[in-house]
Amino acid sequence: MLLRIINKPNWFNLRITKPISKVFGLDRGLPIDRFFIEKFLDSNKGVINGTIMEVSDDVYSKKFGVIGSIFEVLHYANDNPKATIVGDLVNVETLPYGKIDCFICTQTLNFIYDVKGAIKGIHYVLKENGIALVTVAGICQISRYDMDRWGDYWRFTDLSIRKLFEEVFGVGNVQVDFYGNVLAAISFLHGLAADELTLEELLFKDQDYQILITVMAKKCSA
Repeated sequence: MLLRIINKPNWFNLRITKPISKVFGLDRGLPIDRFFIEKFLDSNKGVINGTIMEVSDDVYSKKFGVIGSIFEVLHYANDNPKATIVGDLVNVETLPYGKIDCFICTQTLNFIYDVKGAIKGIHYVLKENGIALVTVAGICQISRYDMDRWGDYWRFTDLSIRKLFEEVFGVGNVQVDFYGNVLAAISFLHGLAADELTLEELLFKDQDYQILITVMAKKCSA
């Protein structure tokens, strides 16, 4: 009770029951989770080369990939004109085996119920020594668009995603990190854009407020 008096919150305009933006901040600028995704990919652009595959689009592959790379786009149905590979991550029979040097898989596993099957699919398409660069959501609103179409199933922690990937890729072949703190999390849930926080506020890390979890997984021989 005393702390409530001494450390009284100044709510500004956040004491509201509806978010400032319902679309993750896309209508205000670069969403906070997208800022983190780009930081992660930029820090690992040295491995984004060769035959690169991305889900649904090739925006990140072309933005961060080495010039001269081959770009593949995976989509689960043939209704995407950008798709070069039509397949389902949870059904390896629909996927090319050992073809990909680098698989960029951002914000996808949250929407797949058989998440471990999807991780097996990621492993399946990689060449030996191929790298998967994966991001998943931790603290995040439900994506109503996805929920109403194919489902929004999971929110992860660094521990849960590490265990899932190590069961498939093996211990020692998986590096996990995160981005997030309480201010960034509150801002993201309200739909503020990355530009509305300072760089220091965005990049300060508190392991108990994980907005985005990142995975670098390497496929090694058994």
